[in-house]
Amino acid sequence: MFKALQLHQDEAGQTLAQIVELNNDHLPEGNVTVDVQYSSLNYKDGLAITGTGKIIRDFPMVPGIDFVGTVSDSEDPRYQVGDQVVLTGWGVGERHWGGMSQRARVKGDWLVPLPAGLTPEQTMAIGTAGLTAMLCVQALENAGVKPEQGPILVTGASGGVGSVAVTLLAKAGFEVHAITGREDNAEWLQSLGAHTVLPRSQFEGQSRPLDKAIWAGAVDTVGGDILAKVLSQMAYDGAVAACGLAASFSLPTTVMPFILRGVKLLGVDSVMCPYERRMAAWERLSADLGDEQFDAFSTVAHLDQVPELAQQIIKGQVRGRVLIKP
Repeated sequence: MFKALQLHQDEAGQTLAQIVELNNDHLPEGNVTVDVQYSSLNYKDGLAITGTGKIIRDFPMVPGIDFVGTVSDSEDPRYQVGDQVVLTGWGVGERHWGGMSQRARVKGDWLVPLPAGLTPEQTMAIGTAGLTAMLCVQALENAGVKPEQGPILVTGASGGVGSVAVTLLAKAGFEVHAITGREDNAEWLQSLGAHTVLPRSQFEGQSRPLDKAIWAGAVDTVGGDILAKVLSQMAYDGAVAACGLAASFSLPTTVMPFILRGVKLLGVDSVMCPYERRMAAWERLSADLGDEQFDAFSTVAHLDQVPELAQQIIKGQVRGRVLIKP
């Protein structure tokens, strides 16, 4: 028997979360079974657990879009019993039972080996959010954005993706400016490497088609009016890596930044990211992050705390990364 956080839907369409005891017969189809050491809480998990977003396709569902653990049974020749593995994305926690459980069964194609140089706890402190942040950093670098070209902006900087992006960009030598709706996090963001912390209110509301050119690059996790404002302030030949919609999925902008300043809007997805690109990002994360940085942006919680934390994350009240230890 093992414990899991399981989501159900009642007759009124409300999502209910409860801790249940299950056995291996309850697990979904897959060719690798993993004893989960850690999952993590992501914004998408918050939407799923609270029922705020239509994330779950079928009930009952075990949430958790990522996890790290040890293989306990395998029919995939790439993974043997005792191997430590990581999963991020692939619809796990949405269409397939996820990581907020003491045990998971998945397809071997969705797994990667535990990155060299990282412990399981460190790997999940990075998790989906950190992997996404690194993919954003690499997208900006591939677009030619360099520290000497000017400052970099990070929106939603207090969240999981944003806080890791601040850390990674500062480590890479960029002057990082962080936007947050929680000004009490300013000192913490500066400890992660932010040069300046800006209030979210400064970027809300309708923006002009073109504003003063300020930013060489940006990582955007929120979308909506804030992304439109950021685009209007991009310097010539700048680039924005967009990976989230915490504020809105809309984008009320014009073509002006793109055709007059050559601004590039780069879409970043970690869910279906190919294996080779994932491994390259994990290797870079292992090289760029030190022990003290994991402690700075991550905390640990347990299954019974998840429903309340899910409410908090969709309200923007969760700081950094939260590991879930089932």
